[in-house]
Amino acid sequence: MNKTTIDEGSLRSPSGPFPASLAQLHRARETDAFPVSWTRTRDGHHSVTAHWPGEHPYFIPVHGHRYDPLLVTETMRQASLLVLHAGYGVPVAHHFLLGELEFTCFMDRLAIDDGPGEVEVQVVCSEVRRIRGHISQLRVDVVVRRAGAVVSTGAIGGRVVGPEAYRRIRGDRAVPGFEVPSTPPVPAALVGRSSPEDVLLSPTPQERLWQLRVDTTHPILFQSEKDHVPGMLLLEAARQAAGLGTPSQPFVPSSGRIGFQRYAEFGTPCWIRTQALPTSRAGTTGVTITGSQDDGAVFLAELSSALPAC
Repeated sequence: MNKTTIDEGSLRSPSGPFPASLAQLHRARETDAFPVSWTRTRDGHHSVTAHWPGEHPYFIPVHGHRYDPLLVTETMRQASLLVLHAGYGVPVAHHFLLGELEFTCFMDRLAIDDGPGEVEVQVVCSEVRRIRGHISQLRVDVVVRRAGAVVSTGAIGGRVVGPEAYRRIRGDRAVPGFEVPSTPPVPAALVGRSSPEDVLLSPTPQERLWQLRVDTTHPILFQSEKDHVPGMLLLEAARQAAGLGTPSQPFVPSSGRIGFQRYAEFGTPCWIRTQALPTSRAGTTGVTITGSQDDGAVFLAELSSALPAC
């Protein structure tokens, strides 16, 4: 068995690759865990091998037969968690608090071939801060390659806190929540979905305003108990809202960014609004999406959609 030694948050041994575990990816089902192995290339740099399924019940093909960009962002997130836990020795019980995420996908390079697709995810950690020797904050830059070609770039920023610190931050909210939608979904086809269970928005009388629908029994969005609405669910809600705000053509977010100001809590309405975003490129549609709850901002996202050249 290969053995590694952690020193000041970096892995000394460059040997590998090492397998990824479901716990390191924060997933409960193998079908939703995309990284399969990792290796360290040099200090702060890691390479993660991931497999994309040709078919997935949630990350369905877009633009005919291309991988969903949010499959790409989920792979980026899982690869970052893998590097934190396996490469830097962050305990699995610690919490990664997602602060911001940005991505750019090259849609022309995301065509789905026959069978699963293998990608290389290059993960570079920087701006690392520590408290009492443990990582507390960092930035992760990611480049995704497929057959040697760059298919996506992105970055993730956030904080890492231990269980006790997390309980102090969350207070009496640090207990698992349960929620089943009580409001009807918008028509699934309008948000690029085939099943109402995957629709995250309910209509309201106000134009460009929707209510977030959260179902903690969803088998993919909730694979463990949560005490708040996950950030990646909010990103999908933003994508769905952008599609509703631009009904003239399918909205596939080829690039975007999202920043989180606070937790989205269970049990109280979260409101999703959209506004057209001016863009400088012909054929590109941009949308600003905001989430708010109890008169406070939850997130701000900017997503852009562009049809592939082929």
